[in-house]
Amino acid sequence: MGEEAPVVGVLALQGDVLEHEAALREVGLRTRRVRRPADLEGVDGLAIPGGESTTLSMLLESSGLFGPVADEIARGLPVLGTCAGLILLAAKVEDGRPDQRSFGALACTVRRNGYGSQRFSFETEVEPVAGAFGADDGPLPAVFIRAPLVTEVSDEVEVLATERSGTHVAPVVLRHGRVLGATFHPELTSDRRVHGLFARMVRVACGDGRAGAPGERVAARR
Repeated sequence: MGEEAPVVGVLALQGDVLEHEAALREVGLRTRRVRRPADLEGVDGLAIPGGESTTLSMLLESSGLFGPVADEIARGLPVLGTCAGLILLAAKVEDGRPDQRSFGALACTVRRNGYGSQRFSFETEVEPVAGAFGADDGPLPAVFIRAPLVTEVSDEVEVLATERSGTHVAPVVLRHGRVLGATFHPELTSDRRVHGLFARMVRVACGDGRAGAPGERVAARR
């Protein structure tokens, strides 16, 4: 009998929880909803869905989850953040509330609602960097909903995909070690390359040598 698939926690305080669960299961992972610190016990990765970043920040505090999640990320737990989830992972947040907290795990600067308000939400295709998601380098379908704009990226961070608006090119998928972030909502499309990459990151962190992917640079989690 084969080993059971890794378990990824899905932060279930707000946002596209069901859609992330479905996407993660499609790429071969088990899921668990995370609403309180005890739900983090034994998870092999964590997905932070979109939503409203200031509300999520406050819910993380009121639920007692902020500190435990920060500790797990610091210990090397693989984490995926989409839209507001990326804001919560960023080192610096522009146009946020003065009391808004982030985990500072992704060395970049993001601007909340950088693409505009809800009425400026849009669907487009973004361009992956060659080999970033394996053999398929075709355009990624992307749904941007009150999306953050990445305005600065550290040299430590890998840019895996970009979005072009006129002459401006913005990073939209970023990776820093075991942290993966997307400014859009990959869970709202049928393309599973972002979640597939995250699944490989989780498996490598669990020590599954079969899960390697092009560009994989993390060692097994200790």
